[in-house]
Amino acid sequence: MKAFLILEDGTIFEGTHIGVQKEIISEIVFNTSMAGYLEVLTDPSYAGQAVCMTYPLIGNYGICKEDMESRRAWPDGLIVRELSRVSSNFRCDMTIQQFLEEQGVPGIAGIDTRALTRILREKGTMNGMITTDETYQLEEILPKLKDYTTGKVVERVTCQAEYTLAGAKELSDNGPVSGSSRFVREDYEKGIREKKPGMVRELNGRGLKVALLDLGAKDNIARSLAARGCEVTIYPAGTKAQEIIGTNPDGIMLSNGPGDPKACTEVIGEIRKLYETDIPIFAICLGHQLMALATGADTFKMKYGHRGGNHPVKDLETGRVYISSQNHGYVVDTDRLDPQVAIPAFINVNDGTNEGLSYTNKNIFTVQFHPEACPGPQDSGELFDRFIAMMRKTEGNAK
Repeated sequence: MKAFLILEDGTIFEGTHIGVQKEIISEIVFNTSMAGYLEVLTDPSYAGQAVCMTYPLIGNYGICKEDMESRRAWPDGLIVRELSRVSSNFRCDMTIQQFLEEQGVPGIAGIDTRALTRILREKGTMNGMITTDETYQLEEILPKLKDYTTGKVVERVTCQAEYTLAGAKELSDNGPVSGSSRFVREDYEKGIREKKPGMVRELNGRGLKVALLDLGAKDNIARSLAARGCEVTIYPAGTKAQEIIGTNPDGIMLSNGPGDPKACTEVIGEIRKLYETDIPIFAICLGHQLMALATGADTFKMKYGHRGGNHPVKDLETGRVYISSQNHGYVVDTDRLDPQVAIPAFINVNDGTNEGLSYTNKNIFTVQFHPEACPGPQDSGELFDRFIAMMRKTEGNAK
């Protein structure tokens, strides 16, 4: 069946329908990752957007559901050059076409994704429609595209009630493995029976309690902390600061999430209250932007954002460069940053935009990229260890 992608500048791409047959209007963005399409599809930060994958073949290793980063798929649509109808992977549960149908996600294949990406890079991110209606009227569609906004999408993606992920003891021949480890409490107990006792290690976060504010969190954020021994309690985005503070957590995490950070007015007010405490705080992506807004800084929309697993960021303190996983269309404006509140801690090596802040006289640091990196490189996973060290130091001072 024919399908069409219509951009708000009037550009039209003709291809083949994939996924469910449904017409959608969405913000069109591109992701440069070569693998990890399932993690992209289940990343809540893509709510309100349709994703173009720049890698030409998507779906060849199928869908492995245990790799999902949330409970469902969030993008409005998927745009690919070629969708693999055959999957080759011993872990595969279904094809990507079956997954798109199951999740109610429409899409288009067979278009020149390279040309589409060049348009978005040159003209900036824009809205578009995916439709199978061959009788579409362009003059009726274009005004609808210009009017579309993602709206307040954080409320759509956050968890509905708080829950807790218990800390874990890692099972590995070579010590701790990456943050994507699935060894939480039940797996640890099973491992005691099936693995040699000498392979079990205590991890550095054991005994620490972390409150994670779910603004659209990827599951691997909580897993990365639990894999290091922390007990992580996940809270809905609308949770009041005082409720979190009242549980006496050792640290607070602010997660990634979708949409314009300035739309999260109520959350920003609550984050300001968290900032005013002495509790160590680590924030990622949207959480990083919201902390900046809560402390008087500003954010702005980028021309086409950073989305993919190959973005270099530089630690301004150590000079080390990490290859990072990213997914964001907004960035903190460092020209509006008060150095008495926060100073830049990371920058993007490609374009010089801000990638992290260190807060003055506070146990708070924030990053724009994804140290939990799923999909993506594990270069910056040690930032979770830095957060744990901060909590341990605060714990020691309290004693």
